[in-house]
Amino acid sequence: MTAKSRTVDNVSGYNANVFAEKNEQMVQVCTHLERTGFLPKELVKNEVTWFYGIDAKFLDDTSTSNLFRVESYRSNTTATTGVVSQLRCYFVTKCQFNSPNPTSEQEKDISEVADQNFLKKATEHTRGVYQEIMNSVLQRTGPVIEMYEVQGSRERRLVIGYRQRSTQGFFSAMSDLYHYYDLYSTRKYVEQFSNGVTIMSLYLNPLPNTKAVPIEHTIYQVMKETSLLYCLPKNPLQQFFMTSKLSVQETVYGYVAWIFSQHFLNRLGKEYLSLTDILDISDPLHEEVLAKMKKRLRQDTFTREYILDIIKQYPNLIKLLYANFAKVHYVNQREASLQPTISYQRLSTVENLNEQQLLKRIKQVTSNAHEQLVFESFLTFNKHVLKTNFYQSTKVALSFRMDPSFLPEIEYPNALYGMFLVVGSEFRGFHLRFQDVARGGIRIIRSRNREAYSINLRTLFDENYALAATQQRKNKDIPEGGSKGTILLDIDQQDIPLVAFEKYVDSILDLVIAGQTPGIKEPLVDLVGKPEILFFGPDEGTADYMDWASQHARRRNATFWKAFTTGKSQLLGGIPHDLYGMTTRSVHQYVLGIYRTFGLKEEEVTKLQTGGPDGDLGSNEIKISKDKTIAIVDGSGVLYDAEGINREELARLANARLMINNFDTSKLSGEGFRVLVDKDNLKLPDGKIVDNGLNFRNTFHTNPLAQATVFVPCGGRPESVGLDNVHKLIQDTNGGPLFKYIVEGANLFFTQEARLRLEKAGVVIFKDASANKGGVTSSSLEVLAALAFNDAEFEEHMCVKKGQPIPAFYGAYVKEVQNIIERNASLEFEALWREHNKTKTAISILSDDLSTAIVQLNEQLQSTGLWNNHALRDQVLRRAFPKLLLDTLGMETLLKRIPENYVKAIFGATLASQFVYKYGPHPDNFAFFDFMRENYS
Repeated sequence: MTAKSRTVDNVSGYNANVFAEKNEQMVQVCTHLERTGFLPKELVKNEVTWFYGIDAKFLDDTSTSNLFRVESYRSNTTATTGVVSQLRCYFVTKCQFNSPNPTSEQEKDISEVADQNFLKKATEHTRGVYQEIMNSVLQRTGPVIEMYEVQGSRERRLVIGYRQRSTQGFFSAMSDLYHYYDLYSTRKYVEQFSNGVTIMSLYLNPLPNTKAVPIEHTIYQVMKETSLLYCLPKNPLQQFFMTSKLSVQETVYGYVAWIFSQHFLNRLGKEYLSLTDILDISDPLHEEVLAKMKKRLRQDTFTREYILDIIKQYPNLIKLLYANFAKVHYVNQREASLQPTISYQRLSTVENLNEQQLLKRIKQVTSNAHEQLVFESFLTFNKHVLKTNFYQSTKVALSFRMDPSFLPEIEYPNALYGMFLVVGSEFRGFHLRFQDVARGGIRIIRSRNREAYSINLRTLFDENYALAATQQRKNKDIPEGGSKGTILLDIDQQDIPLVAFEKYVDSILDLVIAGQTPGIKEPLVDLVGKPEILFFGPDEGTADYMDWASQHARRRNATFWKAFTTGKSQLLGGIPHDLYGMTTRSVHQYVLGIYRTFGLKEEEVTKLQTGGPDGDLGSNEIKISKDKTIAIVDGSGVLYDAEGINREELARLANARLMINNFDTSKLSGEGFRVLVDKDNLKLPDGKIVDNGLNFRNTFHTNPLAQATVFVPCGGRPESVGLDNVHKLIQDTNGGPLFKYIVEGANLFFTQEARLRLEKAGVVIFKDASANKGGVTSSSLEVLAALAFNDAEFEEHMCVKKGQPIPAFYGAYVKEVQNIIERNASLEFEALWREHNKTKTAISILSDDLSTAIVQLNEQLQSTGLWNNHALRDQVLRRAFPKLLLDTLGMETLLKRIPENYVKAIFGATLASQFVYKYGPHPDNFAFFDFMRENYS
């Protein structure tokens, strides 16, 4: 928020309204309604008059062709009936723009992008104010809020600019806000602009004879709380705000704490712990019982509705718990020479209870154990918030850096290093990481219907944790630990993933960029105590957004902007995984390792592939392989041919990134077929009927028709194979497994329990954390180049200009990255197979053991005296840094530019992975000495 305070003359910022054709238009409407008989004739005139006082329902649909401007006026005198009330009139007009689709130059000129009526009515001063605010909105993500004092009057004019579609219901929420402080508006204007900006003006005055705090002070509180309402204009606790039982800050806090409790109240408890002690986890039957028990306990204990009902019963507890939160994180940001803010005064009137006193009060006030647990979870939330943008004026969503130590070890055995909770009006999300220096993708989760949304909501945190844990194991060869971000779109906001992504990124940046600009980015209460850098990558639904995130970090003056995201376009120095097949190069090394180890000829091997030619992994697996692929499953359906699907036609789809619904079915053999998800009651060549195409697609990987030598999942939802359906893969009609070999390209396609069952049945399976690490290696080396080069060098060597040849360094660097990926994958394959033959331990367990051993040794090596051995350090880093970077910049420059904690992580990861791949996860006590003597003496 730009909290500038200016004084203006006591005149309207608009010229007098003249609606010359109003009477004629009303007559036409009346005539039309009388003719159609839509209303009884005697009611037509009154209803038409009422219709012309329309409210803000026209403001949320902001497609350029459907924008409306609003003018609202309140009468100065009482109604003609003598009733002591004032009339409020609304005038809604569809916008007419000079430039409906402005160019990049035109979008900065208000005369080009404003509505024609606005340009006629607005005074020169108003146009100048709006131009300035519009420019500020175009340069940032959050709202711009300006306040003007009116000369010779107590009136305050609030002007708020924001991006269209970035908030909904904001206009009416603002009315609730200023009414809460005993203010009323004489005029309200909402102006739309064709460049995607909305500007709202409110002319605010104190109610006559009010006993509330004077407007001279409340206006600052209104400005502060405007940003909260912009983030969350509607929430289920709004009734308490509208009835003055809770403030905006208290209701928003209650809403966020409700979300927190939804995810962390459904915990398993002592009973589940007792069961795990009694049952044998290695017994598949016991394991299945525990898995079902875990799912049921989480689903049934505390529903969202049940928690909300409890919260609504105790608004006074919300007030106390908010005060406990605010007394840590609220900063009185107005100068000491001014009166303390109303937020600060409000806090001083609430009981100041410590943790023990709050626990005692909760126990006294609530009526049963469930209610007590709900409010104790609020206190857990308070205790573990280390930093928040809750009181930032320019926020677009609420973000909280959490201490994750409250998570129970029984459910989350590997401790998280850091956790972010993000709450916006369109979404909620998490970001989890296992190490300080960590990297992983940001995933958008959509829901087909309300039932799917409910399931996604329930599993959101656990899925995020599992994805981050997989990433941690996958990142064993690189300096960054594992992280993952998830953004769950609200059920009614499935069509605006980019808006949600932008808010998610911006609100996290609020917490990792130090505040320096008064009124825009203030200092925060920081209990983390040290700088943090996050590295984001593409994942489901976000591949096209990485450029924006990088450039936005640059606009916000983040020093790490070049390295902030991977998967950027080549124009910004990115190395696209799909273009260069980075992830596939790792997955396919495992496929080739199987062929090599078991003496198989690739051209004769049959294969099932989930994830089609439209995706990154799917398209590149098709292009890089030579096998006999009998079936491909993708978003559009199932393509099958027992004779082997035509390779030329598959390659055509893969090169064009098209789904199998574009396959030329004339190129299928007599045994081939295609079943699309929107088709029902189809007859297959063998005479069987497919009742439902969607169900057939979803379960085809367990269908006997899918039987093949190799299964390579390149796409699909997490846990597509679990204890509930793994038996279908273990025994086909001939009594053997459906697949002999599996290379899990898609993340979490199998549950760990399912993998172990498959291995017990004789299937050779290499899990995701080992097989698909090529993408993370590519991203890590992309980050390294971004950290190593200064801006000018990065532009010269890493940025591919449109229509110009690829820089020589870039082309050579990509090839070196590909070689490193293939080498690492081959090393791990050989290590896993060697250890499996030696110990007979399941490969799925060995994969985790290798990852754990490398990660733990990495951490130990960074804190030992080996780092201080300069000769050894130089030797290790010369092997670790890509040769091309070393030759271009030299060791001295690299060490000067790359953060030391990152270089330490490179040092540790290199030594640890080299050692563990050679000696295994459980070496003898002298193995490391032998390793160092042989390699670094």
